[in-house]
Amino acid sequence: MVLSKNSKQLVNEANKQIRTLAIDEAIQAYSSASAIFIDIREQFELEQRGRIPGSIHIPRGVLEFKVDPDTPYYDPVFDKQEAIILFCQSGWRSALATLALQNMGIRSVAHIDGGYAAWLDAGGKVEGR
Repeated sequence: MVLSKNSKQLVNEANKQIRTLAIDEAIQAYSSASAIFIDIREQFELEQRGRIPGSIHIPRGVLEFKVDPDTPYYDPVFDKQEAIILFCQSGWRSALATLALQNMGIRSVAHIDGGYAAWLDAGGKVEGR
């Protein structure tokens, strides 16, 4: 199979169009409770590696449907006017997800550079580990 773009290229292109938070910025936003943190990892990842306390789990595969009020999957958390910070394990899926939400019209959305792994490395709060 020959791909016109590989996944790394898609992530690099997304990162040029979205807001990426350095880990210290993300921890500061968490500490000040100035954003909604959405964990887009799969359930097994949360079970194996823990989670950021207070984060909302919405797996990547259903995120766009949870944002769209015209679907039966809509989550009213998106009615809030707070900034949204997405994260996955390493920041790849969340980069693509951030671009998708931006393309849907969500203005105040960003993701964490390095994802949950960076959060752990920086000593961010976790539960379930």
